Amino acid sequence: MTLSTDSRTPLEWKFSQVFGERAPGEDVQDVDIITTMGFDKSGDYLGVGDRGGRVVIFERKDGKDTSNPHLSRNELEQLDFSFTGHPQFQYKTEFQSHEPEFDYLKSLEIEEKISKVRWCATQNGSQFILSTNDKTIKLWKVKERRVKKVKEIDHNPLVCSENSLLAERSFMSGQDKPSVDNGYHLEWTEKMAANMLPFQEVHPKIADIEDTARTRCRKVYAHAHDFNINSISNNSDGETFISADDLRINWWNLEISDQCFNIIDMKPSNMEDLTEVITSAEFHPIHCNLLAYSSSRGFIRLVDMRRSALCDHSARILQDGGSHGFKSFFTEIIASISDIKFSSDGRHILSRDYMNLKLWDMHMDSSPVTTFKVHDHLNPRLCELYNNDSIFDKFDCCLSGDGTHFATGSYSNLLRIFSDGAGGAEGITIEASKSPSRRPLRDAAPRTRRSSLSNLTRGLYRLGHENSSSGTNEFSCNLSSKLLHLAWHPTTNLIACAAGNSLFMYYA
Repeated sequence: MTLSTDSRTPLEWKFSQVFGERAPGEDVQDVDIITTMGFDKSGDYLGVGDRGGRVVIFERKDGKDTSNPHLSRNELEQLDFSFTGHPQFQYKTEFQSHEPEFDYLKSLEIEEKISKVRWCATQNGSQFILSTNDKTIKLWKVKERRVKKVKEIDHNPLVCSENSLLAERSFMSGQDKPSVDNGYHLEWTEKMAANMLPFQEVHPKIADIEDTARTRCRKVYAHAHDFNINSISNNSDGETFISADDLRINWWNLEISDQCFNIIDMKPSNMEDLTEVITSAEFHPIHCNLLAYSSSRGFIRLVDMRRSALCDHSARILQDGGSHGFKSFFTEIIASISDIKFSSDGRHILSRDYMNLKLWDMHMDSSPVTTFKVHDHLNPRLCELYNNDSIFDKFDCCLSGDGTHFATGSYSNLLRIFSDGAGGAEGITIEASKSPSRRPLRDAAPRTRRSSLSNLTRGLYRLGHENSSSGTNEFSCNLSSKLLHLAWHPTTNLIACAAGNSLFMYYA
């Protein structure tokens, strides 16, 4: 990963868009809370999953549709004029991916909440997206169709063919009137002659071309995990993917839904001997034989699948050797890694534990390259965080396409952005909220409503106003408002992040 001087300077972030923002005092429905999100490889599409089992897809509306042959010159000029220099997104479609189920053998309720979404390779102009809840993975095909909408209908169509006249013959009255030799009624022959006058122009119908998306479930990958799925990741070969739960990682072929290979199994013969669980897994972005997975002990294991069929005993371990020191009851809990991401060149890995964001070099397994403190001011409150279970919150992380900027979330709906350079370790803090008087999520109504369209269909665009500050957060944080999920655009500096039921976008 090459770093230039310009890329090391901290970025200036501005507000871009928000979808699904609630009015002040309006209840936040539990089914509308966002649980995962991800951009596709091109950055033209963003998939968002929620607790209601729905997947909402947004598409980029600038710099993408200019190749549409049905757009007029004026529409193309408006698209060029409205280009803002950073991606703008609009609602495309949504579908119900999962429904609540019940496992009668284990007497276990399986909720519909979407745990992860991952985009697959585009085929024949169609998008493919993987979505999963705690037990079942599904592959969805999103096909764009062009539908003609008729604006004007000619109520007096020109009759000029013998077939049309023959079709009309059965509906004509007055069969006793004389007819000409060819069998047609005389009055229709006269009308045909009148309609064929050379000075009469024929006006075509005016139609409007509209793009609509159709979704269809292609494959269902079920009954392969005894524990809750926490990760899915696509392979760079475009044909396979992995799914990980607390103790196992399975390797799937996209075209085969009834068979998978177990490549990592951490389940001991005696469950009392269990010391760690798998928390996240990710394929290498370039080499299809390499993958990384993290554990609750703060370790990252690198696996080469060419070495053996079962890969859990032939892994390189990345661990923070400089973390040895005073250990308390909470040390192992806060060391658990909740998310890992590869850089686009595959050289570095970004990990997030409860307190820190760490950047690792694959060639250096003794310690991370850099450690960014996300909310160090919470250290004196670990006992309180443990009592209300906040210490078990799992925050996502993401990094820019050039691998020099990193982002994660914190409490009070705070977005924390760091840079790999001078002054970048302190980071930038942005509050992802435009209505501070909104009720906290703990007062939300029970899950009784299931709307056909998600609240994310409502988009709102605002100009350049943002509430940001440099340095660490000094005011008391709101533990009920947390920014857990976010994604970085693959080709430009744009971050999408979720605060409750709202989707915020910021650009630099």
